[in-house]
Amino acid sequence: MGFSFSSRINVERFWHTIERSSEIGRGREGGLSRLALSDEDKEIRDVFVAWCREAGLTVTIDQVGNIFGRREGQDNSLPPVLMGSHLDTQANGGRFDGIVGVLGPLEVIRSLNDLDHVTRRPIEIVNWTNEEGARFSPPMTASGCFAGTYPLDWVHQRMGDDGTTFGVELRRIGYLGEAAVGGRELDAYFELHIEQGPVLDAEKVQVGVVTHAYSSHGFLVEFNGETAHAGPCAMERRRNALIAAARLLVAVDDLGWEYAATGGKGTGARLAAWPNRAGILSDWAQAVCDVRHNDPGAAAVMAERVRRAVGEAAARAGCTAEILDRWDWGGMIFDLGMVAEIRRQASALGYTQRDLPSQAGHDAYFLARVCPTAMIFTPCRDGITHNNNELATPEDLEPGLNVLLHSVVARADR
Repeated sequence: MGFSFSSRINVERFWHTIERSSEIGRGREGGLSRLALSDEDKEIRDVFVAWCREAGLTVTIDQVGNIFGRREGQDNSLPPVLMGSHLDTQANGGRFDGIVGVLGPLEVIRSLNDLDHVTRRPIEIVNWTNEEGARFSPPMTASGCFAGTYPLDWVHQRMGDDGTTFGVELRRIGYLGEAAVGGRELDAYFELHIEQGPVLDAEKVQVGVVTHAYSSHGFLVEFNGETAHAGPCAMERRRNALIAAARLLVAVDDLGWEYAATGGKGTGARLAAWPNRAGILSDWAQAVCDVRHNDPGAAAVMAERVRRAVGEAAARAGCTAEILDRWDWGGMIFDLGMVAEIRRQASALGYTQRDLPSQAGHDAYFLARVCPTAMIFTPCRDGITHNNNELATPEDLEPGLNVLLHSVVARADR
């Protein structure tokens, strides 16, 4: 047999794999609720590891729970080509976000096994831990640690709403691995992902070639005030942390609307408070928010305005405020040669294509800091995502999977 221009992935086998994943951690009808390091995450990890071993891969787990499956090449002294994404979901997540980017590479490996084609360089696939950040903030925690952005101990200390920590839960589910996190050479990283936007579906384009990422700035802010009775406490004496956090989130939303005409976005994503009960003012609150724009300069201005809004919100509510964490990513981060190769492969395979920016966060953003990186988008119906109605069909996904197959082989065989 061997690899050739006519080589294609087995879309029926791939779809069976997606359907098996869709049985684990079911949420609202048609969707998933598979939060990072939950029992449901453990279950899909166990299944994924079994699939990797069945495909002849050597499985390694690092100290933040990233799972790597390695297929040896002709020259194993060469750094590997890596493909991957994540298997965790949002609380009201879909069946495809991130998952296609892990199980798609698994199908690439299976297809190469069918063809008995051994690439010159090793190929690895990876499931990154806690990409969503839905349970432990910030998002993309483990890929950020792999890239050297977040210290290992800091990642292990991330705390969820239930009071448990990343490290404790990692150990509980049996995925606190022994391998060092990062610190090794990679030849390249490819990430396949549903677009999470409506463009490809609306224009009936089969493959999105990701040229760059929206510049994004995220904030985790803590407010501290004082509890008091909601009845007799005079307005001028109140130090309501809940109100301070709410004012910040409204300010961020207003900022998004101010920049909406040019594609900017401001998101108030989360508000937590204590005691958060009727009849009492909350003395503690946390808010998570972010701003994004295709223009890095505009995004920077938006971020500075958020920083100022933190102080203004605290002052108006009589509270103190601290920015506990900030995350910044995006820009022209993807490798031009790899992007060009994806275009070339899509054209050679006869698929319609168009250039697109990535507006969501992805593990690829951190990988781009340590190796040449590129992304491929596939259509998703109406751009619905982070929602149980997220939908992609085998026909939507097959072109992107075949472009991934041919792009990875071209990279690994050079």
